[in-house]
Amino acid sequence: MPQRSVPSASRSGLPLFLATAFLARVADEGTSVAVALLALQRAGSASQGAFVLTAWMAPHVVAAPLVGALVTRARRPRLCYLGALSGFAAAVAALSLFVGRAPAPVTLAVALAGGACGPVVSGGLSSLIAALLPAGPHRDRAYALDAAVYSAASVAGPAAVGAVAAVASPGAATMFLGGAAAVAAALAAGLPYGRARQGAAATASPGTLRADLAAGLRAVWHTRELRAITAGTCLAFVGIGGLTTTAVLLAGHRGHPEAGGALMTAFAIGALLGSLAVARRRPPLPDQRLVTLALCGTGLALAAATLVTSPTAGAALFVLAGLCDGPLLTATFRIRAAFAPPGTRAQVFTLGAGLKITAAACGAGLVGAAAALPPPLLLLAVAAVQLGAALLYTLVRPRTGAPGGSPDTAKGTGTKPVPFTSR
Repeated sequence: MPQRSVPSASRSGLPLFLATAFLARVADEGTSVAVALLALQRAGSASQGAFVLTAWMAPHVVAAPLVGALVTRARRPRLCYLGALSGFAAAVAALSLFVGRAPAPVTLAVALAGGACGPVVSGGLSSLIAALLPAGPHRDRAYALDAAVYSAASVAGPAAVGAVAAVASPGAATMFLGGAAAVAAALAAGLPYGRARQGAAATASPGTLRADLAAGLRAVWHTRELRAITAGTCLAFVGIGGLTTTAVLLAGHRGHPEAGGALMTAFAIGALLGSLAVARRRPPLPDQRLVTLALCGTGLALAAATLVTSPTAGAALFVLAGLCDGPLLTATFRIRAAFAPPGTRAQVFTLGAGLKITAAACGAGLVGAAAALPPPLLLLAVAAVQLGAALLYTLVRPRTGAPGGSPDTAKGTGTKPVPFTSR
């Protein structure tokens, strides 16, 4: 009996997916910098930019479950993704024209509309990997590459904005991001959605959209692995959300104000290297343990950075922190894909991403409110939050699980997977 062949990366559409995800996330990562530069140039103050960014991030936690449910129910996933990415691109391009010029309510409305499309750029795209590749090493590597794309975009997005703004203007830089998102939408039209459509048809629920929304929320809450990874990563992102401001304050406190951006670039480069390392060779330990080690490593590296005064040593420790943080995203993706009950994968991905972004926004606000404290103390608090997230994840997750940390892996070894229960 002939064995069923596993689709290669090229035939699965993975290269096209990674290009789509990279361009969309470059636009997303660069928008925060571009909007701040636009507000500063046109309005003479960064306050309007802060309000626009708040409006940009605020819809994520509300829109995420809705976007996930719509993607799951869509009979034509291609149109769903194409529409969301096109709306995202249009909103970014519109901000390049409206920030500092149009009435504030109009600008905020555009930011809210664009932010509502954001869950597709983050969790929605990542949920497609399970539709492109069957469970196994190829899919695991794809999740690691997707995490690397996140890290690469976090470096490339702000860098591209800075370069274009220096050569032309902040408005041109924002329009450039809109163009990148538009190209991502065009590329998304060519992705193979056949498996996604078949999976949706196989798990389609005759219930209402409201029932599907409730199913996604129940999946995250009642599936203990999902509840643990969501709680742990959200708490971690409260700290990560405040890390940028903390890094800038820390660099200024130590007499090197120009080094604040360099510290975050070092963190992003470390995360990229960590993601690529996991993509090249899967660590010989379950994803659950990888999550705990990644959070502890990030926290300890950041804590050590509070003790050094050399910019070079500080940058090296930020690289180490990022190196630990990179595999966390890969493990998070694989846990979500493995433990999401049938028919809820898109909701699980989008809801998880939306909650993390909201947690990051809260962290940024908390650091802003506590900016008068000594910056080393703020960085120590960020580090402590990572260690607290590791403890929270360890306490919430089940003590037993499938080999490799996933039902999909268990199926491949003949071991019965952990059922999707609330135990």
